[in-house]
Amino acid sequence: MSSTDLPVSTDTPDPFARTGPAPRRSRRAVDWGKYFTWLVMAWLFAPILFMIAFSFNDVQGRHNVTWQGFTLRWYEDALAYPDLTTALLNSLAIALLTMVIAGVLGSLLGLALGRYRFRGQGTTNLVMFAAISAPEVVLGAALLSLFLTMNVATGFLTILLSHVMFTVSFVAITVRARVLTLDPSLEEAARDLGATPLTTFRLVTLPMLAPAIMAGGLIAFALSIDDYIITSFVSGNVQTFPLWIWGATRVGIPPQVNVMGTLIFAIGVVLAIVNIVLARRRA
Repeated sequence: MSSTDLPVSTDTPDPFARTGPAPRRSRRAVDWGKYFTWLVMAWLFAPILFMIAFSFNDVQGRHNVTWQGFTLRWYEDALAYPDLTTALLNSLAIALLTMVIAGVLGSLLGLALGRYRFRGQGTTNLVMFAAISAPEVVLGAALLSLFLTMNVATGFLTILLSHVMFTVSFVAITVRARVLTLDPSLEEAARDLGATPLTTFRLVTLPMLAPAIMAGGLIAFALSIDDYIITSFVSGNVQTFPLWIWGATRVGIPPQVNVMGTLIFAIGVVLAIVNIVLARRRA
């Protein structure tokens, strides 16, 4: 047999291939990370669970701090305090209007910042992030000075304008992050098929941005209904839910506060679930 008849191997050894056994992953680090995550989640949700539990507390009087039994009567008497009901309705109205107005303005701003390059873009980013990072005391004092200088009476309108001002940046950042990940070929394909710019935006761009717009709107809603510091500067004679609770702490917070807080939390959870479901259906 000649040397040319010998089988020749064409496989060349990989110099970067591992010759030893594969390293074993440390399960201890993974387990500790999992436990730490659950610990942080428990820490974050503990006050919410406390609020939900004490909305069923059969307490006597307004000092709802010790568990005395289970009852549903506070849900039946949720509107027992007219001032509290009015304050809650004011907060809901302001939060819903803030979600819509800041959602529209922030979405357009985020779309412009993520897609176009224009003069003053750096200044716009600076102002937007300054509104997020500035202390609420500073924002509240500045807004109050502005309204007093312009002879604008503080009340429902000034609260709404203030809430839109400090929440629009959160919506813009959320939408901008989504715009940067869009596939431009989809819009180009729609235009190649004869769609007008408005039709392309309505049928292609807007559905892809819808989850981010909804998320930004929910953030604006949560920040608005939760705000106390800025609202206390510009509220005038208008009472909101956080302002009423702060005033009631001196004489005791009734169980109806926990009931309304539980209902607000439930509404937020439902809206978040709807947003997730719609986003998965569009994916």
